[in-house]
Amino acid sequence: MRKKSTLLALAIFAFGFASAQSADEIVTNYFENTGGYDAWGKLEGLKMTAKVNQGGMEIPLEIVVLKDGKQYTKISLQGNEFMQGVFDGEVVWNTNFQSLTAEKADAETTANQKLEANDFPSDLYDYKDKGYTLELMGEETIEGTETFKLKLTKEPITVDGAEQDNVTFYYFDKENFVLLAEEQEIPAGPAKGMTGIVTFSDYDEVSGLYFPFSMSQGVKGGQTQPIKFETIEANPTVDAKVFAFPDGE
Repeated sequence: MRKKSTLLALAIFAFGFASAQSADEIVTNYFENTGGYDAWGKLEGLKMTAKVNQGGMEIPLEIVVLKDGKQYTKISLQGNEFMQGVFDGEVVWNTNFQSLTAEKADAETTANQKLEANDFPSDLYDYKDKGYTLELMGEETIEGTETFKLKLTKEPITVDGAEQDNVTFYYFDKENFVLLAEEQEIPAGPAKGMTGIVTFSDYDEVSGLYFPFSMSQGVKGGQTQPIKFETIEANPTVDAKVFAFPDGE
């Protein structure tokens, strides 16, 4: 009888501890449980290869994101390579799918991208030093898993000439603090005002850190696009020229 009472008391204590987690503790536990806070801070960049299924056709992707903010996504399609979301630290550009030529993004898009330049490996990493605000919003069940729901507020972005709140909601597994999903209002385009959602699964180890090898992104309550990562390389060597806007275009 005493043993059962002790176990019950421990269960109540554990439940109370989980419920009492602060937003900062949840984020710290996430980084510690996926490789260590200091180890994440030493990460210099990532190079990932993936495949996305589009209408039954698998499209290869190559994604590079570096600590200094430089990034690109390369899409291989019908014998052509399209560079998307390329940022060299000053210029954002994309390959036009029709003309196959490089085009610079507008000033507003570029300014918003520069705000993201200090967010590697995650906008949650050292969020206080960046001046961001993090709040614990409560608990929510995501695809059958109980999670902590956190709200991160960053510096405003500019949309159509007006400042707009820059808020992301994160959902962490209550048991092991792994990130399962994130949501953000779509600021522009055909889906403007809708909630974009990204889910994460199939975590595996890469150079001592744990990354999701499966993602799904789309509009909440609507269709989502699955992405399967084939390789993830930590601290890759990347020629800086690949980020530069092509001469003469």
